[in-house]
Amino acid sequence: MPELPEVETIRRGLEPVLVGQRIARVEQRRADLRFPFPENFGKRLTGRTVVTLQRRAKYLLVHLDDGTVLIIHLGMSGRISITGQGQLGEFTHNQGNRNIHDHVVLRLGSGTEIVYNDPRRFGLMDLASATTLDTHPLLAGIGIEPLGPDLTPEYLARHAAGRRSDLKSFLLDQRIIAGLGNIYVCEALFRTHLKPSRAAACLATPTGKPNARTSALIPLIKAVLADAIEAGGSTLRDYAQADGSLGYFQHSFQVYGREGEPCLTPTCRGMVRRTVQGGRSTFFCPVCQR
Repeated sequence: MPELPEVETIRRGLEPVLVGQRIARVEQRRADLRFPFPENFGKRLTGRTVVTLQRRAKYLLVHLDDGTVLIIHLGMSGRISITGQGQLGEFTHNQGNRNIHDHVVLRLGSGTEIVYNDPRRFGLMDLASATTLDTHPLLAGIGIEPLGPDLTPEYLARHAAGRRSDLKSFLLDQRIIAGLGNIYVCEALFRTHLKPSRAAACLATPTGKPNARTSALIPLIKAVLADAIEAGGSTLRDYAQADGSLGYFQHSFQVYGREGEPCLTPTCRGMVRRTVQGGRSTFFCPVCQR
């Protein structure tokens, strides 16, 4: 599933092409994805102009001029591509003939087309009002953004205090931190030398205050995400950027997917191991992650 860096990369690729453009026509080629499309989906989008394009957690939020917000989640295999004859620069991607998994096409007034493709149909699209967006069932209860100013040692320690759940599961809890996924949690914990199976309470003092681990972890979470966004995300199976190119951060993984390989921490003689936590693969060094 695309994680925060992949969704942010797609948002940045779409923004210069989509914002300020009028949606001239909508082709909805099936009745549902993971869930049915909203009633009159195409009609409600047609004629509207895109005002802003935001990301919240792993959702894309397309704000329109009438106060409607198009909510998009890519699911496991969803991807968005840009086609057409507009002046799109590096974001142009000509796919040629239509693919059978192209389920939604937004044709812009410029002649450009935004194509949503999803072979497994685990993605979704919904429409909401901007005034009630925070209470929408898909977004209500989502935690803070990890790249924003709200992720502080005090915030993390307050939520970690007394937690018996493992550290990795704690960081993956979308109610606490929005958008963090399996790959980047593994990478951040490796950089911080924290063992994923440790109790989450290790991030707080007995009185719920930050400790050295908390202060070290937060900047490394932000650094991993920033590095991944700069690299265009990670391509594992289906992910591609809006211009059709692949992400490259997978070539910079320090621990994820490196089972049986030497630890990359200088002077460490450990070998990367793989285990399963909550049904997901976890990669870590048993020597330097404690």
